[in-house]
Amino acid sequence: MKKSSIFGLVVIAIAIAVILSIYSDSSTYGSFADAQNTTSELHVVGHLDKEKALDYDATKDANYFSFYMKDNKGQECKVIFTGTKPQDFERSEQIVLTGQMRGDEFHASNILMKCPSKYTQDKVEVKEFKANQAAI
Repeated sequence: MKKSSIFGLVVIAIAIAVILSIYSDSSTYGSFADAQNTTSELHVVGHLDKEKALDYDATKDANYFSFYMKDNKGQECKVIFTGTKPQDFERSEQIVLTGQMRGDEFHASNILMKCPSKYTQDKVEVKEFKANQAAI
């Protein structure tokens, strides 16, 4: 086998390894406990704690929204989102947050809501909201 062929195979193998490592880091799901132990962004799946109040006052600060969420393991955490409150947020069945822990609070950069569809009972609507980058 020629040296150029071996070199080409090594370059391809390295490229595949880099792509796989980047892909595996970008779609990490976990809980609030996992978010406490990492400094990178993490996806946390859970549901809104409807017993606690939502904090959003558009006249005071339109880019501050906080609420409490329980992850799939049952751990509750305060979530801060630097953006406007998503429409029909209280109706959401499941929430997927992207962000990281800062102290005891989870700062979300992205909210993905799964809401029941108003047109059909069997389908679920998915809505995505991103934080304002200037406010972070």
